Amino acid sequence: MDEEIQIINTNTRIEKIKNFFISKRKTIITTTLVIILLLISFFGYLEFKDRKKAQLANKFNLIVTKFESNQKANVENELIAIIEEKDKTYSPLAFYFLLDNDLINSNEKINNFFDLLINDIKLEKEIKNLTIYKKALFNSDFVKENELLNILNPVIRSESIWKPQALYLMAEFYLAKNQKQKSKDFFNQITSLDNISPKIKLEVQRRLRSEFSE
Repeated sequence: MDEEIQIINTNTRIEKIKNFFISKRKTIITTTLVIILLLISFFGYLEFKDRKKAQLANKFNLIVTKFESNQKANVENELIAIIEEKDKTYSPLAFYFLLDNDLINSNEKINNFFDLLINDIKLEKEIKNLTIYKKALFNSDFVKENELLNILNPVIRSESIWKPQALYLMAEFYLAKNQKQKSKDFFNQITSLDNISPKIKLEVQRRLRSEFSE
């Protein structure tokens, strides 16, 4: 008797499960198709990104090889095209190649490319901070105090590994302008930082002794 009841209960459960799948078959089929399509789209997107990255790598390497072979025609435009792809790796590489080889002379254009890297590309946090610092370093010879501070403030107000360099740049900027108190304040900020490298701290202490000792 117990066995018969158990069989009936088992059959009832099976029937309920069967009825559930029958009643929900459209939803189940739709959900399954959506998951499959999402997986296909995701892996397709990854493959597309990998293929595009490989194409940019080949293009960049060809441009560099061409430049080193003294075939410099159209190199600037080709590198700018890579920058405008807004790739995390090859857009910065293309820009710094332009900059390091004096292939671009317009300060406005250079700053526009810096802004593109900083604002339009999702760079790693410290790569972005380094780019901000490099923009400030580039501009430090010809911009005013407030402009330089505005560039560097995101780094100065952060806990970035580039904060000491940003403070050092401002200290040297004020020293060159003979604004010694402001310069000293920025040097002192560096010495008060935690986790500062001994090399930088030693250099700052040396600068404080040589420039501000009475």
